[in-house]
Amino acid sequence: MEIRRVQMTGGSSLAITLPKEWARARKIGKNDPVRLIAQPDGNLLITPDLTDETVRRTREFDVSTCSSPTFLYRSLIGTYIAGYTEIAIRSGKRLPPFVRTVVRDFTQTTIGQEVMEETDTTIRIRDLLNPNELSFENTLKRMYVIARSMHEDAIAAVLNRDPGLAGEVIAEDRDVDRLQWLVARQVNMLTRNTALLAGSGQSLAGAISYAIVARIIERIADHAVRIARNALDLAGRPPEPGIDDRIREASALSLGVFDRAVASLFSHDMQLANRTREEVRDADALCEVVNTLVLSVPTGRAVSLGYIVESVRRLGEYSGDIAEMVINDVVERKG
Repeated sequence: MEIRRVQMTGGSSLAITLPKEWARARKIGKNDPVRLIAQPDGNLLITPDLTDETVRRTREFDVSTCSSPTFLYRSLIGTYIAGYTEIAIRSGKRLPPFVRTVVRDFTQTTIGQEVMEETDTTIRIRDLLNPNELSFENTLKRMYVIARSMHEDAIAAVLNRDPGLAGEVIAEDRDVDRLQWLVARQVNMLTRNTALLAGSGQSLAGAISYAIVARIIERIADHAVRIARNALDLAGRPPEPGIDDRIREASALSLGVFDRAVASLFSHDMQLANRTREEVRDADALCEVVNTLVLSVPTGRAVSLGYIVESVRRLGEYSGDIAEMVINDVVERKG
């Protein structure tokens, strides 16, 4: 770290000199322009990058010796999240048939990825989205709506012993996954491109907070899927009136915590976040009551019901994590 003193020039202008090593490394000479970007936290960023264009980053995969569709798919998802704007898949000979299937699944699952070139030995995928046209808040709101609906439908599938509705919940999980990957991708791109960060109107700390919340909501959706899978196990089995009523009650309580946690996130309401965090204990206590009732049920059903209650409890706890993040974020903003 270097400390440089501010100088007065021309009687009214303030100036500092640039580190010579830094200027040489970036080939900055006399009269060359540099860009000054004021950060939301009050810092000033100096960069030789004068454009707002996304930096093109290409990742290549040689699949000549690849025989695992799962490995290739995971590699493509990792590349997408890392923020690469172009992906090239090559082979020294004809591409194995499974490669095109994996690429099709990848482009259908992710947002903004399209095949731009395809030959017998090469597939080139390009990102067509402008990161600054995407709003973190809008993406998170959509994730919240989907995850909330998934939980409600999963509980309804349990209470009504409805395998069809449970199947719909499981299928919806992909929508939440693709949105969470999009948020993670945006954050990675912002950390690598100062111009994009400046154009987003978002601080890096704020963007990272949104990425963490997106991950929490994705986990809430995963627990809705877990409830739905256990609803399938309960299909055709008799209802448990006393337990089902308590599950409905616990679900409504945890879902209310989720609603208020997300509301505090978008309103930056620390008081609401604090009250919401306190409500998590009530949800935990009610879930403990239900777990006690489940012990009286035959083993097969008790296992499924126990997993369902645990997922309802985790909904409340994850919502409490969101509320805690809101409190921390507001404290940071006011600091």
